[in-house]
Amino acid sequence: MVKLTMVSRLSDGMPLAEGLDNEREQRELEQYKVQAKAVVKQLAAAPPSQQAPRMSFESGPYVLHYLIANGVCYITVCDKSYPKKLAFQYLDELQREFDSQFHTQIESVARPYAFVKFDTFIQKTKKLYLDTRTQRNLSKLNEDLADIQQVMTRNIQDALGMGERLDQVSMMSSALSSESKKYAGKSKDLARQALIKKYLPLGVLALVAVLVLWYRFG
Repeated sequence: MVKLTMVSRLSDGMPLAEGLDNEREQRELEQYKVQAKAVVKQLAAAPPSQQAPRMSFESGPYVLHYLIANGVCYITVCDKSYPKKLAFQYLDELQREFDSQFHTQIESVARPYAFVKFDTFIQKTKKLYLDTRTQRNLSKLNEDLADIQQVMTRNIQDALGMGERLDQVSMMSSALSSESKKYAGKSKDLARQALIKKYLPLGVLALVAVLVLWYRFG
């Protein structure tokens, strides 16, 4: 199943959005989140001619899949048994929606996780891909997608190279944990603001009704 999703700007590796997980899963996946950030960092430093548009990396019980499109890197961490075809179709859906919403803003944003509200779409889409046995996903598995069949799979440690072995990459862990907490806080604030916008008009109407009744019968 899909475990983790990250969206980053390719020019500098800055995270733009992330699929939030519960705290237990965040702890379990922190090592793989660090690896995903290292992959994005390596891609950002490489010339365009060396940036494969799609690739997969095996890492322990998981596989990291990434997709590059229009200056953005979409990366997901899945169980090793999860079909590669579904993983990339999931990323394709995210890419189309993200591009349609934010393509004019991608290069201008200056702060990490500027598109925190995209988490809502990530979570909704992630649920559609959880069960590989649904009719929807079985149909997708039967589609003939030659470009996905040709995606190269590498070992994560070989891909990151000597300078980015996991013992060195782990130095990013504490900073990543802090970033994740800030992102979680932003997501909660966004949800709170949405509730206020939803129910504030009703509250105002109720208050007006009470005042009218009090004025007439008080």
